Amino acid sequence: MKIFSLMYQHAMRWARLPKAPWYLATLSFAESSFFPIPPDVMLAPMSLAQPARAWRFALITTVASVLGGLFGYFIGATLFDVIQPQLKISSYWAHYQTAIQWFDRWGFWAIFVAGFSPIPYKVFTIAAGSLSMALLPFTMASIIGRGLRFFMVAGLMKWGGAGMEAKLHLYVDRIGWATVGLVAVAVLVYR
Repeated sequence: MKIFSLMYQHAMRWARLPKAPWYLATLSFAESSFFPIPPDVMLAPMSLAQPARAWRFALITTVASVLGGLFGYFIGATLFDVIQPQLKISSYWAHYQTAIQWFDRWGFWAIFVAGFSPIPYKVFTIAAGSLSMALLPFTMASIIGRGLRFFMVAGLMKWGGAGMEAKLHLYVDRIGWATVGLVAVAVLVYR
């Protein structure tokens, strides 16, 4: 089934829309505090579609993501008692517990790693607020971790250019189904 190639074609079309940077900023902000879809899914095709603007897209993603992280921090600092019951019954509760342990051990570095890696960053932003992590180190770790991640993604897409876009289009269904398979295996192993 060619599900992923259809989604890829739509993503590339959307990436060329005039308002695409606004959509990217909105997604980046939301993902850092409450939304489950990472901004890489827009940043990568936008950087492929317009390689000359890849660094601009990475900057937009980084700034909006850090601002969203500050919003997540605010949620944790002021509304944690309200969201805790929902958090406990969600799949994010185990991640939240991990975040607390990481803060105890590594502080600044926990936010940096969460910002750079595919670990749910939003959980760490909320945990940082609920644990009253100092705001300046939180912000600096977010800027560095998120910035490195998004500039790396944009740089790889810019470097690959049209050739990478053509190859990705050719193999996107295989990559998509392999990713689904890996996620399914990870879920089974995790349980």
